[in-house]
Amino acid sequence: MTTAVLFDEIGGPDVLRLEEVTLREPEQGEVRLRVDAIGLNRAEALFRSGTYVYPANLPGSRIGYEAAGVVEAVGEGVEGFAPGDAVSTVPTFPMTDYGTYADSAILPARALVHRPDGVDAVTGAATWMAYTTAYGLLIEFGRINPGDTVLVNAASSSVGLAAIQVANHIGAVPIATTRTHAKRQRLLDAGAAHVIATEEEDLVKEVAAVTGGRGVELAVDAVMGPAVTTLIQTVAPDGTLLFYGWLDPTPAPMPIAPDFRGRNIRTYAFTELTVENEPMLRRAKHFIDAGLRIGSLSPLIDRSFDLTDVVAAHRHLESNTQFGKIVLTVRR
Repeated sequence: MTTAVLFDEIGGPDVLRLEEVTLREPEQGEVRLRVDAIGLNRAEALFRSGTYVYPANLPGSRIGYEAAGVVEAVGEGVEGFAPGDAVSTVPTFPMTDYGTYADSAILPARALVHRPDGVDAVTGAATWMAYTTAYGLLIEFGRINPGDTVLVNAASSSVGLAAIQVANHIGAVPIATTRTHAKRQRLLDAGAAHVIATEEEDLVKEVAAVTGGRGVELAVDAVMGPAVTTLIQTVAPDGTLLFYGWLDPTPAPMPIAPDFRGRNIRTYAFTELTVENEPMLRRAKHFIDAGLRIGSLSPLIDRSFDLTDVVAAHRHLESNTQFGKIVLTVRR
């Protein structure tokens, strides 16, 4: 038996419940993982509330993309993993098939990565959604180079903080945005070269001042909404505006800069990297693993909750007050 988080209806955090369920043996290509820590993501709140890119299987839907723990058993055909291995999960599966919110979970072996020595379970559970997203945005699709400037909108999220670290890791210059100056020092401490408070400062003027009037080579945004018309004005004529979320449900106009000079505008879904492109995923794994080993990539933890406090954790997730990653831990 295992304790798992399930939900039977679409709704707010209160629909989540814990239940003792029978844990089957791993089948072909699967492993059984003893879960020690679980990373929370905005995607799971959207999944639970019925606004994600695919619907939940109700009733009794599982939930969760990220976890870290120890392999307990492996199914037929699994290579490279054995009982006792310390691992983390990469979100390469739909939550309609698997879920990580549990004290033990069956997962596909392709979703596992070995956890480097010295990386604890909380860090391991907080890494792979944020950093694969940041890697895809900046490296594979944004194609930034050393010396380029990157604007990270809503930078206090786990992906935003990961993007700041990835930019620094390759020698780019990260500019962080936040609504007010309340988080300014924390963002500077997290590695931002400059911080702009969008409700208190003129974003376009501040970016122009920082970049000598050129604009940024890349802007990444998880918000969208009407603000895209301002965001596009911060991008250099040959730069890129990349959207990876839609936190503002208000319809967004086509973002056209006033001078009509060519800018690249693109949306990004993490499945483009984690599911649809194996060579790209392989590169991401090596990049992130190397960053974890040398310490240039290190997720910031906002707060940890016990698995039994999953409802409170999801309420905190939706409060938009966090700075970094929210993690569930499993007490034994």
